[in-house]
Amino acid sequence: MTPDDDASAVVRLEVRSAVLRVSVGDDDGDTAQLQVLLVREPESDNWALPGGPIVGDAELADTALTRLRDQAGVVGVAHLEQLEVFDDPHRVPGVRIVASTYLCLVRPPTQAMGAQWHPADDLPPLIADHAAIVAAARHRLAGKLSYTNIAFALAPTEFPMSELSEVYGAALGYPVDTTNLLRILSRRAVITATGGVRRTRGGGRPPALYRFADSTLRVTDEFATLRPPL
Repeated sequence: MTPDDDASAVVRLEVRSAVLRVSVGDDDGDTAQLQVLLVREPESDNWALPGGPIVGDAELADTALTRLRDQAGVVGVAHLEQLEVFDDPHRVPGVRIVASTYLCLVRPPTQAMGAQWHPADDLPPLIADHAAIVAAARHRLAGKLSYTNIAFALAPTEFPMSELSEVYGAALGYPVDTTNLLRILSRRAVITATGGVRRTRGGGRPPALYRFADSTLRVTDEFATLRPPL
């Protein structure tokens, strides 16, 4: 075996996490926005998803959470699931690196240290295939919003339905009718009324508050009436 054969036989494994949140709109007219957490590459104008090499015998998911904590100071992860493996031999220059990727969801107002939130529809230049990883994460999220309760990991603890419809709309990429959303989620027993209301600065009838019935992922309707246009 030649030295070149030895080099080509080396394969390293890393984890990368597409961390998503929805920045909820406010009374000043700002709209809800799906955002992606990115870290700056050293000595570069490019950005990257949090992550890095596997060390020792660490579990993949544990490494994803550790990298997220160390690189961005994020510990309040509401949902984490393995996305897919990116293994193109030329995805990065030099030694072949295979990436095990994760979809990671956090609730507002999760902040980050040493990293920045960017609009999912207006990302800066990303290294390697990280833009494709973000696209895969968005596609997975949009699909699961149709048939699971995964929005629990994006929404505040309590919310009026108008706010939740903004969360769905930002994640799906198109407007979601509040009345229709309430009807569907109530029928599926996804949300429940808290009995409280939210006071608003403009007066008028305060909106009722709701919360998710569960804080873990579950299938709510395998036939999915909220189908994303993807």
